[in-house]
Amino acid sequence: MALPLLPGSSLTRNLGKEKFNKSHHFEYANGVPMVVGEDKADIDGQHRAKNPMFPKGEGSNAPSWLTFDKQVLCFHAYFQEDEPQMSEKEHRIRKCKIYFYLEDNTIQVMEPEVKNSGILQGTLIKRQRIPMPFPDDDQFYSVHHFNINHEMVLYSRTFMITDCDHFTRKFLENLGVRLNPPAVTPMDPYTNQRKEMELSMKPLRPYERQHTLRQFLDHDRKVLRFYCYWDDTENMFGDPRELILLYFLADDTIEIREVIYPNSGRDAASKFLNRSKLPKHAPISVHQPGEITNRPLLNVFGRMGRGERYVLDRQTGALKEEFYKDSDLIIGGVINVWGRRVVICDCDEFTKEYYHSTYGIEDFGPVQYKSTLSNKIARQVPPYTGFGSEEDSLGSCLGLMPKRPQKDFRKVLEKDRQGMVSNVLRFVGKLVTDNPNDKRRDFIISFYLCDDTISVFELPKKNSGTVLGGKFLERNRVKKPGQELFKSEMSEYIKPQDLYVGARLILNDHPFQLVDADEFTFSYMEQHAEQFPRANIRTIINKIKSFNEEKQKEMEQFLTRSDPGNTGYIQYEPFRIFLAGMDCQLSQHEIVTLCRAYSVWEQPEVEVSYMLAVAQDQLRKKQFESFSEMLRAFIHEDRTRSGLLSIKETIVICRAFKMPLVDDLLRALLQRFEKESENIDYNAFLSGINWRENPASPVVPNDAFKFGLNLNGETVHPAVKNINYSILLEDVFGKATDTNDS
Repeated sequence: MALPLLPGSSLTRNLGKEKFNKSHHFEYANGVPMVVGEDKADIDGQHRAKNPMFPKGEGSNAPSWLTFDKQVLCFHAYFQEDEPQMSEKEHRIRKCKIYFYLEDNTIQVMEPEVKNSGILQGTLIKRQRIPMPFPDDDQFYSVHHFNINHEMVLYSRTFMITDCDHFTRKFLENLGVRLNPPAVTPMDPYTNQRKEMELSMKPLRPYERQHTLRQFLDHDRKVLRFYCYWDDTENMFGDPRELILLYFLADDTIEIREVIYPNSGRDAASKFLNRSKLPKHAPISVHQPGEITNRPLLNVFGRMGRGERYVLDRQTGALKEEFYKDSDLIIGGVINVWGRRVVICDCDEFTKEYYHSTYGIEDFGPVQYKSTLSNKIARQVPPYTGFGSEEDSLGSCLGLMPKRPQKDFRKVLEKDRQGMVSNVLRFVGKLVTDNPNDKRRDFIISFYLCDDTISVFELPKKNSGTVLGGKFLERNRVKKPGQELFKSEMSEYIKPQDLYVGARLILNDHPFQLVDADEFTFSYMEQHAEQFPRANIRTIINKIKSFNEEKQKEMEQFLTRSDPGNTGYIQYEPFRIFLAGMDCQLSQHEIVTLCRAYSVWEQPEVEVSYMLAVAQDQLRKKQFESFSEMLRAFIHEDRTRSGLLSIKETIVICRAFKMPLVDDLLRALLQRFEKESENIDYNAFLSGINWRENPASPVVPNDAFKFGLNLNGETVHPAVKNINYSILLEDVFGKATDTNDS
């Protein structure tokens, strides 16, 4: 008699074997990874075939783990398990599936879960190579051991294979295995008992199921919106009412809400009609008991309780009540809302798209109902009291609790300072007066686009004796002159379209005339020509095209006399004076815009010295001497040691050291030291502003204005010297002037 052994143990397995390592399939040859295959001997010196159990066919000699990757044989099986604890049933039949993995000859046994089985189901045997029973326990199961209607012993448990899937059947037939006919799986006694118990628990009367899950899943969160009108003027104290009807496609329910305007005299009700199905013929009379049930109740006999019996009739049926569906809701139609005639007047875009795609409706013409509603009474606003601003005074009339006037935050975010772009329009202004002392005063008028405020700064005059300079007008909004103070309407304020070269402004009873502007102002107005008509070059050219023949001839003669050498260019100042005195209905700003469009730009190099002098003067007053530290920071950021940095990096370093220079002057300086690669020569820049080592000539406070530098660090007087009038004549009159022709 053989000695009992543990499952998987053997006395003759691997006797005398010392190495149990597996051979590898990959090696490096000349530093390149490559597959060596399974022909290589194992570490223990044995050679194993690639696919010893499968016939060799045509194709590549790939290893089994690659050839049969993700290919699994599936067999249907069952095993019988004794149940000594069950009094009625002595055994159970447990169905399972046996998976054979072809890549490594491993086996896995799974038992599908059955509801109310009373046992733990799932994985019975984990995926592994399973040895055969004694005495062949030194071998493992292979694909040749499987067949239909055949018993297998897996770890002392006998499995009966009854059938397999289509892939397994084809694979075994290709291997030459003759498959047995499928076997019948016996019924499980416990399962039959559970089925009989469940059948006994089912009701004797069948229920009619309403399958609404699909409708809910398809149309959940999809709502049709209709705008309706209910005329309630026939009743006492009735008036027209606006309603919003919501139709929920998920369950065909309707909810109606009333549109209640402020100060309408009505309490804001939560809903006009709660969400529910809306019957078509409502209101209806009270039904008799059992009249509207799904099945009428024929009789009830026996005592109440356990002996009660009743009979339900399915043939006669109950009263069917019709409810509104989406097909009943059309624009212009009338629906009955519990006795109220509600007219459907319009719907939203989603509703139109739904009816177009579902029912093919094309006409969605709305029904006019706004005119039938009572007109709103215009609110009478009392006149301005004179205390605070007009917006503050109006806020006390809109509610019991006055609120602070709201700013246009979107405009503030778009038009506020963004880096080097200040979004401030700056003009040079003069006082319109007969006083000779006031005529010599110069002002910088700044208009802030973010909030439409204006500030005025007076430039100091050297040796004037009276003009000290400084702030002339605090930054705030300025009203247009000629408006009544105590009125109900809001006052009009000065807008950016009211400012242009040549315009006259009255700022707090002081008349100003704008005589010039900086480069940013001209560029900004030209870029936004649709907002500034006087900076629109197309409008200006159309005005010149409308000249009569006499003015056109006069203009051509002037250009001919001004260009005796027939170079095609004319100086800026004579041309500007000619247009100004020609009475051609062109403002000074339009003349400047025209000259800028056909100009030849020139930038004199001498301006750099003046800008450096102004910058050194500002740095000297602030005692700024961190030039060596800034040089080390520049060298640290210059990874390539080229001596160049971008404008953005240069500005960041200047801001990090808190250099006391205004942004406009700093930007103008950086433009002068810019190279062709759009980088800054930081060594030359630091050397130019270093007032310790390279001091420039001293400047006085009004030198910035005297030498033609405005707040942007650019020339106040245009850098345009010459104008290409030949292109101008070609664009305006369609020809170029030739001096020889005249």
